[in-house]
Parts: sequence; C-alpha cells; structure tokens
Amino acid sequence: MSHPSSDLPRPALTSRRTVLALLGASLAAAPLLRPSHASATTAAGCVGLDDPAKKEIAMQLVSSAENSSLDWKAQYKYIEDIGDGRGYTAGIIGFCSGTGDMLDLVQLYTDRKPGNVLAKYLPALRQVNGSDSHDGLDPNFPKDWRKAAQDSAFQQAQNDERDRVYFNPAVKQGKTDGLGTLGQFTYYDAIVMHGDGDDPTSFRNIRKRALNKAEPPAQGGDEVTYLNAFLDARVWAMKQEEAHSDTTRVDTEQRVFLRKGNLCLNTPLDWKVYGDSYHIG
Repeated sequence: MSHPSSDLPRPALTSRRTVLALLGASLAAAPLLRPSHASATTAAGCVGLDDPAKKEIAMQLVSSAENSSLDWKAQYKYIEDIGDGRGYTAGIIGFCSGTGDMLDLVQLYTDRKPGNVLAKYLPALRQVNGSDSHDGLDPNFPKDWRKAAQDSAFQQAQNDERDRVYFNPAVKQGKTDGLGTLGQFTYYDAIVMHGDGDDPTSFRNIRKRALNKAEPPAQGGDEVTYLNAFLDARVWAMKQEEAHSDTTRVDTEQRVFLRKGNLCLNTPLDWKVYGDSYHIG
C-alpha cells in the first residue's frame, strides 16, 4: 500500500470463493505461451483505458476476479473481513481498514457530507490503521457501511478514490510506457492488488522487475514481449503471499487476451477466473 501510515502491502478484495479455494486444491496455472507474432508488435491506434467504454470493461474484469461477478456497481455495499490480516475489506476496489485507503475514503465522504453514518468511525479507523483490529468498529460498522452505500455521495467518493489512488496512476504510467489498452489494464489490475508502496511486491517494483527483463514500447521494445515480462513479475509477486497465490486472474484472463494479440482490449472478451467463465460481448 502506498500510504505511509501502514507497512502492510496493498491487498486484493479476494473473492469469497477464493478464500475457500485457497484451503483446498489450487488451480493449475495456464502454461506460458509466447505469441508467434511477438516481433514488432505494438498497440498503435488503441484508445486509452480511460475511454469510458474501456473503463467499464476494466471495472468488470476486476470485479470478476475480486467478487466473482461482472456487476461491479453492486459492490459499493460489499464488506467483510477475509482473514488476510488487513481488517475489513470493502467497496468496489477493496478499501481496507488496515491499509489506510478506507480511512482516506471515509474522510473524503465526511468532508463532502459531514455527519454521515460513517463519520463517527473516523477515530477508530485511524487507530486500527496498520492492523487487522476491529476495535471501535464492531459490531455496527458493516451495517452502517451498507447503509452508506445506498448514498450516491458515498458511491461517488468510492469512484473518486479508486481513480485517484489506483486507476489514474496506472493509466498514466501505462501511456508513458507506450502500452495499449491491455497493457494499461495489466498495470491497473496490479496496482489494485499490490498498491504502489516500497515493498518488493508493490506495483512499482513489479514493473522494475519487468524492466530488468524487457523494454517497453516507449523505450523501443516489443509490447508483447514486455507485457509477458510484466505478467511474469506479477505472478512472482502474487506467489509471495498465500492470500494472493491463485494466479488465474493472470493465467486464464490477461494471458488469454495477450496470446490472442488483443492489445486494444477489444470485445468480445472471454476468460476465466478461479475456474468460472465470463463473457463481455
């Protein structure tokens, strides 16, 4: 997580079924296939991931991995402790009480709408930041979160914090590196799960590992080769932590699009996460 108040790395909003899957048999990773058209492949002409239609696709892709649903807007009300040491995980992007971004979100909501149902929890959120503690939050915080999620002002605050902390930085770096829509999405999905802190598995250090293996298009490199290097580094980072060790969101989602040469993330899209199949027409 990039917040200096916590040493905990950024978690993903792990799907409820994923937590159960980690206790059983793990899914086999898809074999790494290098596209035959890898040489001189670029994404020239792709629209950015910040194009409204592409951004909607990105939200659905992340939601499939984190909530086992394409209905990302249904996740404003989501909240639970998934047992990953980061306290409550909630909302459309997995804001966590233990990593600082939930505190920032509730503070933003309160700045915009003083006296809201979550404002009274700000002191407790400051105290539990950096831990998995529920002190001062139980028993009513989950109920009040779900109540707040019915408020369009809270929904907008979640959208804005998602964009400020995760989406916009990922897209900006992707464009700087000369990546197309798919490449920008691989950055976004990585920063959602790992944050952009200083720890070895953070987004910036995943990218650094990739740069040691391949050059991005902005430096004259081949895009497919670079994205494979980035996804290799991403898989390594995921396997450093048990809660993230199921890598199907890379193996049977992002690798599938890359093998097909779909650098512009054009529909239709078909993929699997945790064994479940999804389709965007």
